[in-house]
Amino acid sequence: MIYFNYDNDAALKGWAIPTATDIAFALGVLSLLGSRVPTSLKVFLTSLAIFDDIGAIIIIAIFYTAKISLTSLIVVACCLPILFWINKRNPASTSVYIMVGVIMWVAMLKSGVHATLVGIILAMFIPMRSKIDSKYSPLKRMERDLHSLVAFFVLPVFAFANAGVNFTGVGTEQLLHNVPLGIALGLLIGKQVGVFGFCWLAIKFKFTQLPGDLSWMSLYGTAALCGIGFTMSLFVGSLAFEETSVNFLFDERLGILLGSLASGIIGYLVLRKSLP
Repeated sequence: MIYFNYDNDAALKGWAIPTATDIAFALGVLSLLGSRVPTSLKVFLTSLAIFDDIGAIIIIAIFYTAKISLTSLIVVACCLPILFWINKRNPASTSVYIMVGVIMWVAMLKSGVHATLVGIILAMFIPMRSKIDSKYSPLKRMERDLHSLVAFFVLPVFAFANAGVNFTGVGTEQLLHNVPLGIALGLLIGKQVGVFGFCWLAIKFKFTQLPGDLSWMSLYGTAALCGIGFTMSLFVGSLAFEETSVNFLFDERLGILLGSLASGIIGYLVLRKSLP
């Protein structure tokens, strides 16, 4: 993205668009291979997508913020010891976390730092296991409660509202424009090089080892799937280009769709050939 648009300050604002992996679509493509997919590959892809999203949210908080309000940030900071105290008390109900979380979200929204960061902060304090009942997990309970709402309402509405692309009159000139070309290649090639390259280095330098049920080709196919960056990429793109004098939203969406589609197809074909 930066390589293709280094001389265009407005277009450069979208440098972070290819960073995130859409976990829902990536796992959806993986599910097409059924029982052939080893557990280690599922865990690797899920973990990588989660850390990808966390990295994207941190980038949003740092680089895509408005003017900072110190008073609002103080309110957010005051919520942290309260969450720590609640965590130590380890209540069975998650409603108290939700109450503090709503206050944090409003304060973070007013501070100018993007409010999505609150989700990460809040999740760090919700206990994985209850001290009263070791079989009960407040964090997993909240995840189950939110899953249907997020999966069947929030994400579809967000995707429907932000992914609309009118292909009328779209030709070679639009497809080869620097913005969609940079985004598409960032997702298709950049994610493959980054994910597979760092994994290769980590394994070669003995920081970790390749699981016995996973081949190098399967690892490469998984790295290709990481180029599916649909929802979070659309979100970053909307933040990057919403206030630019030139409207790049069409170019941004076109690049995301092309890059994600190509990454999904390549990842599926490679995994289909490499998995036993």
